[in-house]
Amino acid sequence: MSRCGIALDLGTSGFRAQAIDLDSGEIISTAITVRHPLPGANVIDHVNFAIEAGGSVGNQLIINTINRLITHLKIDLSKVIRLAVCGNPFQLSLFQNIEIRDLAYAGKRKLDRLGVVQPKRDGEIVSAKGLGLNINPEADVLIPPAVSHEIGADALAMLLLTGAMDEKGPCLVVDYGTNAEMALIVEGQVYTGSAAAGPALEGQEIEKGMLAAPGALSDVLISQKGWSCMVLDECFIPCDGDLIDPISGKVLRTGSMHGRARGITGTGVVATISSGLDQGIIRSSKIDTSDHVLHLQDGLFISEKDVSEAGKAIGAIRAGYLTLIEQAGIAPRDLKTTFTSGATGIYMDAIKAQRIGLVPADTERIVQIGNTSLLLADRLVRQPAIMDDLRSFATELRASHCMFATSETFKNIYSIELSLWSYGMPMSMYNDMLDIYKLPHISLHTAKATTVKMMDRDIQDLGRYGISIIADIGIELEIDLVGCIECGKCSERCPEKAISIASKDDHVIAIVRSEKCAGTACRRCEMACPTGALRLKDSRMNMP
Repeated sequence: MSRCGIALDLGTSGFRAQAIDLDSGEIISTAITVRHPLPGANVIDHVNFAIEAGGSVGNQLIINTINRLITHLKIDLSKVIRLAVCGNPFQLSLFQNIEIRDLAYAGKRKLDRLGVVQPKRDGEIVSAKGLGLNINPEADVLIPPAVSHEIGADALAMLLLTGAMDEKGPCLVVDYGTNAEMALIVEGQVYTGSAAAGPALEGQEIEKGMLAAPGALSDVLISQKGWSCMVLDECFIPCDGDLIDPISGKVLRTGSMHGRARGITGTGVVATISSGLDQGIIRSSKIDTSDHVLHLQDGLFISEKDVSEAGKAIGAIRAGYLTLIEQAGIAPRDLKTTFTSGATGIYMDAIKAQRIGLVPADTERIVQIGNTSLLLADRLVRQPAIMDDLRSFATELRASHCMFATSETFKNIYSIELSLWSYGMPMSMYNDMLDIYKLPHISLHTAKATTVKMMDRDIQDLGRYGISIIADIGIELEIDLVGCIECGKCSERCPEKAISIASKDDHVIAIVRSEKCAGTACRRCEMACPTGALRLKDSRMNMP
């Protein structure tokens, strides 16, 4: 076999890997996980868990997941001479098993009190030997630089590979993930932010939601007779589903994918809410049907609770880019170009996304591109010498990062979004609310935007052997339960069925499926425990 390389993207919602033949340049295969191994649904949950349980536990979860993932690449791992990885600073820090507390806590005094020394994150090439990766131990591992400790290699990839830096006028770049990174570029100045939007736009935290997979309802098309549902087939291609009356749920025409829809993915959530708003069925976050749901095929539906949950994510993203616009000193009407990246960014109907606020209303040109983190890792694997160029770009980049968690502008705008999506405020009052905070008005009607797709799908080339999807990572955490009475209430309360009770070495333990666990944002198992025996922070890897 020829010399091989691996490109690896450590995303917040899952990992993606590609094997590359370094002699021919051909992509051999692709493998992805559909969840992240750390408990939780977004980067805040991951940080909280890693801080409580310890960075070494987080490191073990990530390395073990990578080792299981790359076995699906259909290559001789001993032939790997180079691996490049991309992700946000937190993911890459856990990957390297270096300090993470500087990413979790704000304020120099707090960090000094904890004795935290911020590590350099300026890009490096290290040996695979000390990382625990099951590849050739002499292989080079390339870790790209961060711009600062808040702005990581994934944001660097987003800026470089979309072409946004070459735009003449103001433009916005957004990666629509659970931790929505965004950058506003105005006259060469880059304003960045990261909004913990949560997993709703990826189909999670939605009652009938699911991650993108065969059988996922991915789009809704309005016709004169009803709504045409689109469902992903085995190759992730949207195919004709049923024509449905969204009010009654009656099937008006059976499609080729009838009986195949198993859940609604994030793009389907976007399309359904947009269509409901367009037809006046959704009004002020309420659904104007007798049962207060929008019906889709095969018993799927979107409820008012789902609209509110998705609205929190939409609101976080809109509050984010409006905050950057305010920071840059431009008006919302000045922003005419938006780049959308990531899986949701490439697959969603961009016009429908703009209709609900995921894209600024005045945008006239929407450029859609796929997974830029994996693309950057691919380039590094093929051309390791570009590491120096990346370091120079990171150093020279005039970036100004906005911490949304401490921004009064963000908090004020997000309060408006909550009023809109959760408390019934009509959109017509949005600018009145902005007046209260002395913020500029936004357009209440969207521009007629044109869309440009730079890629057909999130990962353009799946390789000679195609894609392997690992739905079950199979990694477990153990927690010693001192004082457990084995009542089973923790298992009963877990919404993800991620926890079970067992005996080991004459004592009781909890076994937690890490990728299923909702993490520190949930804690239902902890709260259900009548003796206080169960604490997620006591988690350790189950090493078979």
